[in-house]
Amino acid sequence: MSFSRHKAEIIGMQAIAWLVANDELFPVFSGASGVSEQDVREGLQDPAFQGAVLDFLMMEDSWVVAFCDTQGIPYESLMQVRAALPGGEQVHWT
Repeated sequence: MSFSRHKAEIIGMQAIAWLVANDELFPVFSGASGVSEQDVREGLQDPAFQGAVLDFLMMEDSWVVAFCDTQGIPYESLMQVRAALPGGEQVHWT
């Protein structure tokens, strides 16, 4: 299954909202990235920022599971969503 850019952006915004609402995980993201709450508000509709949030979530399987479970999407879909956003394309080194 592949995702359209529009659908990927919707899931990207959902990921940002989920992350901000997570009192334990948002400080980890903010500390690692230097992103403030204001930056999050400004980046909510930015597909590149959405991709960065998805990159962060995909660093830990338990975060993927928690997010996908709350959204009702298959775990493997998150990587496909990320691929549809800027910077998510596969890099071919050959």
